[in-house]
Amino acid sequence: MIHKFIKGTNPNKPTLLLLHGTGGDENDLLPIGKMIDQEANLLSVRGEVIENGMPRFFRRLSPGVFDEQDLMYRTSQLHDFVDQASKTYDFDRSDVIAVGYSNGANIAANMLMQIPYSLRGAILMHPMLPRKDDQIPELKNTTVLITAGNNDPIVPLESTQALKQALNKHGANVSLSWFKFGHKLSSEEIQVIIKWYQQSLVHQTKHLN
Repeated sequence: MIHKFIKGTNPNKPTLLLLHGTGGDENDLLPIGKMIDQEANLLSVRGEVIENGMPRFFRRLSPGVFDEQDLMYRTSQLHDFVDQASKTYDFDRSDVIAVGYSNGANIAANMLMQIPYSLRGAILMHPMLPRKDDQIPELKNTTVLITAGNNDPIVPLESTQALKQALNKHGANVSLSWFKFGHKLSSEEIQVIIKWYQQSLVHQTKHLN
């Protein structure tokens, strides 16, 4: 997969897996990753599905309707890529935090829902429930922040809340913060993310697989 890896300066910090929104690429979230943690490894990946010339991480049948078979396949593919990258770049595979926006947040959410211990935590910016499936692995010791727009024209409030409920139901510790900027990321949102990351993930003991 096309990607960029930036080696962190502190080996005790996690690796941030950066996953862009529709139409983005592996450069989009690097500035946000650096703002979240200047010392962490950054692994930023480009989605391989092209929709109307725009990269995505998985196919959809129509706006808001995902191709669930492709979603499952692409999630496994991304998981395997991170496994291999951990060997190539020598980082701790058990200490990976996803930072995803929109389409990237959706595949990160599905990784949590599909593959046990695939992520230690996640920052999901403007996600929706990727699929309705109660066969979700145990998510104890998994810490998640969801940020969302209370007037988002793309993501229904109900879908955001359903994602939080699904993750909570299976043991994840989920925080949800609402903002008034629709589907766009705002500086206010980034500041809340940075504060949450420092309080909830940096000093958190890693779970043992």
